[in-house]
Amino acid sequence: MELQFVFHPSLFTGRMRFISGPFVGMCEHNYCLISSMRPRLFIKHPNSWRKCTKASISCSSEINESTAKVIYSVAPAMGHNQEAHPECSSRVPAIVTALEKAELTPKFRGSEIIQLQTFRTATVEDIASVHSRSYFFGLEKAMEQASEQGFIHIDGSGPTYATATTFEESLVAAGAGLSLVDSVVAASKISENPPVGFALIRPPGHHAVPTGPMGFCVFGNVAIAARYAQRVHGLKRVFIIDFDVHHGNGTNDAFYDDPDIFFLSTHQDGSYPGTGKIDNIGCGNGEGSTLNLSLAGGSGDIAMRTVFDQVIVPSAQRFKPDIILVSAGYDGHVLDPLANFQFTTGTYYMLASNIKQLAKDLCGGRCVFFLEGGYNLDSLSNSVADSFRAFIGEPSMAGKLDNPGFLYDEPSLKVKQAIQRIKHLHSL
Repeated sequence: MELQFVFHPSLFTGRMRFISGPFVGMCEHNYCLISSMRPRLFIKHPNSWRKCTKASISCSSEINESTAKVIYSVAPAMGHNQEAHPECSSRVPAIVTALEKAELTPKFRGSEIIQLQTFRTATVEDIASVHSRSYFFGLEKAMEQASEQGFIHIDGSGPTYATATTFEESLVAAGAGLSLVDSVVAASKISENPPVGFALIRPPGHHAVPTGPMGFCVFGNVAIAARYAQRVHGLKRVFIIDFDVHHGNGTNDAFYDDPDIFFLSTHQDGSYPGTGKIDNIGCGNGEGSTLNLSLAGGSGDIAMRTVFDQVIVPSAQRFKPDIILVSAGYDGHVLDPLANFQFTTGTYYMLASNIKQLAKDLCGGRCVFFLEGGYNLDSLSNSVADSFRAFIGEPSMAGKLDNPGFLYDEPSLKVKQAIQRIKHLHSL
């Protein structure tokens, strides 16, 4: 095969040097360039030369797969920002600060918690596995207008904005998730307990439909990762859990007729965008592989624990996934301003712990979380930090973080009725 390389022009100024083998070359700035029959990519790799393979194309030589319990990537999209907008550039830095304060970073944990410092950027082929090419190139073109005006709206209903850097930063966000898939899959081949991946990225993705952006979301990060896991790693059966308080309509639409990708969404009934009715179960060959459980406003920790045991676990056990991907939205927290659930930090600890165990039981521990919503910076950052504690097997700090004074009686009868209906529809 003839070697082919692509590179980001802002990063390459010198002559190319090559390492033997069909998959890798490096420029003098130590950017690893992957070559294969699929699209190429680049990753900065400053400290060592390392041959890459299909099984480990993230070039993550810093990863000690035998001891790591969490591996995360950070793509904060600082240029994609509108002040006073709920989905602003403060979100990911708030999480990073909370992780540092809680001593849940590599600085304090050594090889137990690893930050993936270098990762790929998604290509047009990655994006086009879910979205139309016309959307991809149309958004790229729109950056000219965004650069001139400083800020534009990029969907008809207005809540999704773009700045001059939105296109490139959205590709970085998607790529950060793909690189975590690479790392987790590679680790699962040498360890029975691979690390859980967590993509601390924005813009979020689960509302972005195949033809365009929606609801603060630009590219469908989880959906793109699902297709990538299938295409690149041969993981045919992908189980997606979306516990954002809003329905992941974009992910839903991308796989509505696909029997090999099971999409399960729990969300508040009647909340944005108004989709995700219980009787939306997929169509054609994919009938039964979409599960939408809309829960009454006021649902909280008791409801979610019951849903996990009675709906999520049996659905996953029957589906027998090769990997679990998670749209991790933290906007169901009782303090979040954009919805009306009453999840707590403890709810998210429970979800993180149980999903990790589910992945271990069903698919060799292969599991990657992707940040979606969460707009109260305190509840968002504390809940993500507690998710990390769950991943590494440490006790929750929810008792010190949650104020029970904010909680009220859950609509237990409505939740029970919704669960009974979904169990009937899906023969659980």
